[in-house]
Amino acid sequence: MNRQNFKKIIVTATLGLALAIGIGTNSASADSKMDTVITKTLGTSYKTGGTSTAGFDCSGFTTYVYKSIGISLPRTSQSQYKTGTSVSRSQMRPGDLVFFNTLGNGVSHVGIFVGNGKFAQSSSSRGVIISSLSEKYWADRYIGAKRIMSTTAYKAVAYD
Repeated sequence: MNRQNFKKIIVTATLGLALAIGIGTNSASADSKMDTVITKTLGTSYKTGGTSTAGFDCSGFTTYVYKSIGISLPRTSQSQYKTGTSVSRSQMRPGDLVFFNTLGNGVSHVGIFVGNGKFAQSSSSRGVIISSLSEKYWADRYIGAKRIMSTTAYKAVAYD
């Protein structure tokens, strides 16, 4: 097994564990479909302006995942930040969008919170991966989170 395949297996297992812990077993079908789409896109390469499994940029990735569950998002991270309802870090739940200032001039990156302090994103250097919100790079650049899906799309989940 080569290093890239091994890495993909580890990332997929990590996502599965994060989703199982963060979402629980009583999640709505939209959650399950979103989880499946995220898992299937792990390892997809980065492509500026990309919106498909041939390659994603960050907002192309979030747009693709949400479209798979029947929700349309604006195309750019800045426009996505203007939608939904703001939620605090302590109130985030899987499926919320998380936003970052990576270029020094406001919102420039977006990902999808998957639970357990982690988020899925299309990284310009590594493609679609799972990252930790507590990594210094992301923690220093975090701007906020937005809830796009209605609260009725989820059942109550207890977080530790």
